[in-house]
Amino acid sequence: MNRSPRIFIAYTGGTIGMRRTASGGYAPASEYLQRRMQQLPLFQEDAVPDYDVYEFDPLLDSSNMTPSHWLEIAEVIQANWDDYDGFLVVHGTDTMSFTASALSFMLDPLDKPVVLTGSQIPLSETRNDAQGNLLTSLLLLGAYSDRLPGVYLFFDDHLYRGNRTTKVNADAFAAFDSPNFPPVGRVGINVEIDWGLVPDAGGPAPVPSVVELGTASVTAFRIFPGLDPDSLRNLLSPPVQGVVLECFGSGNAPDQNEAFLKTLRDATERGVVIVAVTQPLRGTADLNLYATGRALQDAGVVSGFDITTEAALAKLYYLFEQGLPEDEVRDLMQENLRGELTPPEETPAALGKTRRRLAGYR
Repeated sequence: MNRSPRIFIAYTGGTIGMRRTASGGYAPASEYLQRRMQQLPLFQEDAVPDYDVYEFDPLLDSSNMTPSHWLEIAEVIQANWDDYDGFLVVHGTDTMSFTASALSFMLDPLDKPVVLTGSQIPLSETRNDAQGNLLTSLLLLGAYSDRLPGVYLFFDDHLYRGNRTTKVNADAFAAFDSPNFPPVGRVGINVEIDWGLVPDAGGPAPVPSVVELGTASVTAFRIFPGLDPDSLRNLLSPPVQGVVLECFGSGNAPDQNEAFLKTLRDATERGVVIVAVTQPLRGTADLNLYATGRALQDAGVVSGFDITTEAALAKLYYLFEQGLPEDEVRDLMQENLRGELTPPEETPAALGKTRRRLAGYR
């Protein structure tokens, strides 16, 4: 007889377990989430897998999340890997996509699911989205723990690849979207998983290694009409190593502003890796399409294609952590490593080249 899957819940904080304070606002309440789950009959149903809750101390509003907290999450997952079939990270919504993106690079290899979820309204409120997100995440982990390798984000009845997500709404239950990659699953009357979008685990894998992120100096800059190149020059000054440049349209920027372009050229010649992403929610930043994009390319900027800002930052952290030279980082930022982007051409030969290159740095 097969045993029931066991799920490890890493409770980091966030709205889902908050209670109203005397001042009227919400704040994380230690052990409240666990008590509430024990009190609600639905969480005791036979269909719900066995679970244990590990509470972080202190509990965090996710606005306070830092790379050191990513490391704590990754290490507690690693430490409990052999004892559980799936992992649920309960997290605040504000930086959930940053954490999901980071974990997809920090943990490797993955032959089990790591799912992040949270809520817009706390479980303590009568009307909330917390119960549905939490309960359905557990049910998905219980049902598919052996078939969903990788890092995911579940919210509002949608299961997304974690490093493809971004928060799009502060006021609705549909807080997240995966603009350039379809949801892996949808939950309605039936649970529908698009197995063609699920990565291949390649058979049983060892306990994942953990790569610490945060020691590199990376940042992001949003281009806007009338920008002063001095503000960008200050941002690009040492010790910065990598920058995510949020561009207009499909990777466009002012090509008639020579001071702006010179600032970029000076930085890339100094070894700074600058990656272009697109400001619009959907689409791709391909610097080959327009003259304004080619001006960035001539200045040493590389295309990030359809990667999100959240995933681009995590990927820069990860690649610099490998000790790679700048030209290798530039090349790999344009290649798909963890399902985070769709390059114009993703041939088996190109993927094989990427795997061989990274093998020496793991």
